[in-house]
Amino acid sequence: MEVDVLSNRLRNIKQSYKSTENIALKGRLFSENRNIFKRVNEIHKIAELLNKNNEKINFSNLLFEITKRILNENKFESNLFFL
Repeated sequence: MEVDVLSNRLRNIKQSYKSTENIALKGRLFSENRNIFKRVNEIHKIAELLNKNNEKINFSNLLFEITKRILNENKFESNLFFL
């Protein structure tokens, strides 16, 4: 559930950043984006550790795959300010 919430928030931040001209808001969005991205990265690393076993379908595999997709989808963190 946390991964889904974080993923949705990252998408909302990206949209808000693109549509605003307010410098202060852009700063807050950048900061929030960085913090959320760090949390998703933490969850991804945990999922990677849990994923070391050989089962093909399990919760850790699912968590690993979801976080990997979110991280790939949101690679805009470094490119966010060049949109």
